[in-house]
Amino acid sequence: MGRKEIQQNGKLEPFNLMQKNSHKEPTHLFSKRFSKKKVLEESVTYLLRTLTYLVIVLAGYLFLDIAYKGSKAIFKTEAPFINTQFLTEKPQTLHVFEPLEIDKKLSKIRSEVLSLNIKTKSLSSANTEQAKEYSTTIKAHNNEIKRLDILRKKDRLTFSDTEYRALEFTPSLDEFKYNTYAYSGGGIGPAIIGTTLLVFGSILIALTMGVLCAIYLSEYSKPGRSLQAIRLSILNLSGVPSIVFGLFGFGLFVLYLDWGVSLIAGWFTLALMALPVIITASEESMRAIPKGFREGSLALGASKWTCIRTNVLPYALPGILTSSIMGIARVAGETAPIMFTAAYALRDRLPWEGLENTTDFFFQGVMALPYHIYVVSSKIPQNEYTQNMQYGTALVFLLIVGSFALSSIILRAKVRKKYDW
Repeated sequence: MGRKEIQQNGKLEPFNLMQKNSHKEPTHLFSKRFSKKKVLEESVTYLLRTLTYLVIVLAGYLFLDIAYKGSKAIFKTEAPFINTQFLTEKPQTLHVFEPLEIDKKLSKIRSEVLSLNIKTKSLSSANTEQAKEYSTTIKAHNNEIKRLDILRKKDRLTFSDTEYRALEFTPSLDEFKYNTYAYSGGGIGPAIIGTTLLVFGSILIALTMGVLCAIYLSEYSKPGRSLQAIRLSILNLSGVPSIVFGLFGFGLFVLYLDWGVSLIAGWFTLALMALPVIITASEESMRAIPKGFREGSLALGASKWTCIRTNVLPYALPGILTSSIMGIARVAGETAPIMFTAAYALRDRLPWEGLENTTDFFFQGVMALPYHIYVVSSKIPQNEYTQNMQYGTALVFLLIVGSFALSSIILRAKVRKKYDW
């Protein structure tokens, strides 16, 4: 039907050029039409959405796995339900006494299963009946291994170093098999305290230096190539690997300044790592404050520093606190800088114990949760006893980092509500 026929019938319908090449005519001009670009765009959108949900699901699974396995070390089934020894004591060697008779049975059955597996692999495809018989025997042996393993765990005796020394009579070696496992007993009390001190001190130094640098770059510096070079250098520093910062801190603070492996060396090394993020975020927050705030203050006779202190910094504080959250996330989880500058694998005393001078507090090494996880996971033989220590330490570490970040978020929300503009 042409345009003239439409007008003769008293109806005005738009002519669609796409109707010539389409099998099904649209009902009106704005009806949805097939488009390859539209299909491609929707496909990419669904793909990105699926990948996003997949990342969220995997991250959630990892956190739940750590929480489930770590809770076995932190919580107990009897009152007071919290394993205070794990959260307060130092890491110790675990002394394990397992029933000797059950251990011999387990060793015998496991050797039989191993030999049956070898025989099964050596059978030809024609010996199906023999293979089924071996398979049935292996399944029965595996069930017996599970039963004996439950009994072994039920009857085993475990003691930390402190408990083992307090024993009046040790279990008889005629009835029990005796083994020791390093770093599998005791707790992580000194590591919790050391991590808290390292994070708090380094963020305090990084915030102080970072905000002062951001004030200069935002309020006092003059545009030019020097300023561009400084900003480019700061951005490049944010991408430097943590091991480089660790080696730099080791060479400068530990060796050249002769601070040794100490809290203060760890503070400045970790502060240098967080500094680029804090400077960049703080400068952007200050530059986002309208110029009218500054001009109004200066017009009333305030000095430039008074203007910055009263009309810029308070309103930029939410952005500065946001940068501190990002700094905490990076500083707390870095093992290499802590290992090179501040941490010991094992330290008996707490930082404030046995001090001859007040300054000794800053020039002593501490234990730290990231380094402790590294030591337990890679430096000692892995077994069922080290698993509780690994996952328990990881869960406590996540809770500490989360509490620091949560406190910064709450403080940011309060400041933003107070200085709303």
